[in-house]
Amino acid sequence: MDIEEVLYRFNPWWENDYKISAINRPKYVDKLIKRLDKKEIELITGIRRVGKSTVFKLIIHSLINKLGINPKHIFYISLDFYALEKKSILDLLEDYFKIQAIAFEQRVYVFLDEIAYKKDFSQQLKNIYDLYNIKLFATSSSASMLKDENAYLTGRSNLTEILPLDFEEFLAFKNLKITKANHHLTYTFFEKYMELGGIPQYVITEDIEYIKQLADDIIYKDIISFHSVKEASLLRDFFYLLMERSGKQLSLNKVSKVLGISVDTARRFFEYFKDSFLIYPIEKCGKLNERIKSPKKIYVADVGIKNAFTGFKDKGAIFENLVFLKIKSKKPCYVYENNVEIDFLTEDKTLIEVKYNTNMTEKQLEVFKNYDAKTKLVVDSLEKFLQL
Repeated sequence: MDIEEVLYRFNPWWENDYKISAINRPKYVDKLIKRLDKKEIELITGIRRVGKSTVFKLIIHSLINKLGINPKHIFYISLDFYALEKKSILDLLEDYFKIQAIAFEQRVYVFLDEIAYKKDFSQQLKNIYDLYNIKLFATSSSASMLKDENAYLTGRSNLTEILPLDFEEFLAFKNLKITKANHHLTYTFFEKYMELGGIPQYVITEDIEYIKQLADDIIYKDIISFHSVKEASLLRDFFYLLMERSGKQLSLNKVSKVLGISVDTARRFFEYFKDSFLIYPIEKCGKLNERIKSPKKIYVADVGIKNAFTGFKDKGAIFENLVFLKIKSKKPCYVYENNVEIDFLTEDKTLIEVKYNTNMTEKQLEVFKNYDAKTKLVVDSLEKFLQL
């Protein structure tokens, strides 16, 4: 297959009207379209199969059908395609310019999927940024890769993380509409959301094998293969433990003893899963030394993955996890005083305790009432969750 044929297959809008059946995700698409005139490279991250490529396709559809951009001035390529293994990003860009007879100074929109598959990608992106009249978008499912390569992109990029579907998006993907007549079904729908989580294809199909395969792909492709991990079975055991411990404090010292591995290995495994966007750790609130020394609390990126391996149980922990995902951008930490834990304190000093069919203990109430915070919330209902 020659390069022209490959590029035409990836860019069907070059010779046909472009239609897309994907469900829109305006919270990301609209935000990124508003940045079209910005010079910065748009780096799109998030857990595998969260919909990064679909967001690209939705943006491309808007460029062509709403903004009237010449389709031949839009270039998309997936860099994990085997036939492109020996091509650099710059090679592919030059091929595109030649095939479509694009003049050097013309404005074009370039979408690069899975940039981690290309060696020295950040230096290549910097060269493109410096030399071409290009609005550049790129995705990656690896945070470690971005950290390792970020020096070249400092001041030249804007980072957007795509999260699994929120509840409003979940309803759209399930084609569920809440009307005044069926408002009582909101709770039924939310229960389903708590069970399935927000990986788009899983929400649509409810195929448990799909979500289990996703977990395998994260473990084997994003971690074992990418980082050349030799302890595959131990890494998988570590994954199961993370799913069980979501919403709780995680002591790597204890984990290392349970699995019979060194603390350094446990820490390395932890970083791998964090960098794959599967888990999010939060620190204990307090001074720097307390934050460093205290165990992290962990939350999963998607409760559907957790439920597939631990069962749909402990709804209180699942509800708390969904609250975390809703307030994640507010950079929460957890409060731990006098052997009492309060779930979250956000960057803007909002204290939040999450309850699902339970009440605070007397000790929790005392700490909650006396803690110095601007705002205090007990999230113990769907209504309060939706108001966050």
